[in-house]
Amino acid sequence: MKILLIYPEFPDTFWSFKHALKFIRKKAALPPLGLMTIAALLPENWSKRLVDLNVAPLTDQDLAWADMAFIGAMIVQSQQARTIISRCKSAGLKVVAGGPLFTNEHDHFEEVDHFILNEAELTLPPFLADLAHGEARRVYLTPEFADLRQTPVPLWALANRKSYASMSIQFSRGCPFQCDFCNITALLGRKVRTKQAAQIITEMDSLYELGWRGNIFFVDDNLIGNKHKLKTELLPALIEWRQHRKGITFNTEASIDLADDEALVKLMVKAGFTEVFIGIETPDDNGLISCSKQQNHHRNLVEDVKRIQRAGLQVQGGFIVGFDTDQPSIFQRQIDFIQKSGIVTAMVGLLQAPVGTKLYERLSREGRILGHLSGDNADGTTNIIPAMSLDRLMEGYKSILRNIYSPEHYYQRVRTFLKEYQPPKAVTRVRFKDMLPFFRSVFHLGITGRERFHYWKLLFWTYFHRPKLMTMAVTLAVYGRHFQIICKRQVR
Repeated sequence: MKILLIYPEFPDTFWSFKHALKFIRKKAALPPLGLMTIAALLPENWSKRLVDLNVAPLTDQDLAWADMAFIGAMIVQSQQARTIISRCKSAGLKVVAGGPLFTNEHDHFEEVDHFILNEAELTLPPFLADLAHGEARRVYLTPEFADLRQTPVPLWALANRKSYASMSIQFSRGCPFQCDFCNITALLGRKVRTKQAAQIITEMDSLYELGWRGNIFFVDDNLIGNKHKLKTELLPALIEWRQHRKGITFNTEASIDLADDEALVKLMVKAGFTEVFIGIETPDDNGLISCSKQQNHHRNLVEDVKRIQRAGLQVQGGFIVGFDTDQPSIFQRQIDFIQKSGIVTAMVGLLQAPVGTKLYERLSREGRILGHLSGDNADGTTNIIPAMSLDRLMEGYKSILRNIYSPEHYYQRVRTFLKEYQPPKAVTRVRFKDMLPFFRSVFHLGITGRERFHYWKLLFWTYFHRPKLMTMAVTLAVYGRHFQIICKRQVR
């Protein structure tokens, strides 16, 4: 059997980093970890070919080669997924689909032959067994959750690793919190399930043996969901592993209570973590209470962020406007918080209600659901009728973007961050491969860019005040170009 694993192209979004990746000559931020894991679950004697449309086209030759197409996608890839499915069907291929998009919306994809929903460790084996007997059903789903100790090593060899800025790996699934706008617990449960540390080391070894020496993103929705296993098993194993293997750094996602555990932060930094994304959402306590973000309220969030920064982790933040409790003052409060905290990468979106969440259920009862999500939580769209007038909400949202991603305020925020940040050695080391992106930044940002005054001001400030952070300053300046292009489009 010849299997074509296809990953649809992402639209140009906040997290695509499309306009920043050009500086380092990469085509995409991350490879499709889900499809590479699916490939490892398929019979070994089957031939497998991965086509990630974010880095390479899907050719007629690919379609002619295959016996069957497996498509994995997230909601934001919906439109591209439809195009690919139609093309596969026109080529006479059976189409098998899975991932968050299809788990939530499989009823809307009539052309798909078979759906492998929920977690494939549980739903793929019965499909394969039925397929072998010529009696495969259309839908395979389960209310159960997979034992990650049985998850195989992803087939990273299928990906053209030179095309990506980072690799991805997964330690856990699930989240102990239950924010009412988040569908993670609906999809993956509140009980945090983990792999064994030995599994992660085996996966790391396989990546290292393939020649990978860059960043690795732990895709866990909340890496610190099971702090005990993280502190006693995974992080000590990573620390030991990195003693003999150079060039690897990590980033991940976590909840703000990370700031309460100084020992955990130190362990993460020692293990090679340099960045962490945290859902801040709002500086308004009423908003946090209304969305059940209990881990965030009754805290000094700015000081929490700075504590993590001073320990050696760059904090990226997610923010939301459009809660029922939001007053017109929320827009300036969000701006003030973002600027004061020094969160350079600040993703701000309108409140959305994914299917399966408590928010969706409540707003459905109130008749306030407008339709389907775009899947891009920072594109200035929403599928709800907000309590605030939509016109006022949209104008306030645009005012945030215009402010925080103007060159003046963005570069000011970079300096605020660099003043606090106490980096690990891996971040301060200047490598030869950093030089070409630096010269590109000089030309595109320092000579031809409209931000050139702020670019040179940042570089001179960094040179005299934090010279070891020059590489990071340039990197954040390059990120700024991408964010400015995306936000300008949204405001327009």
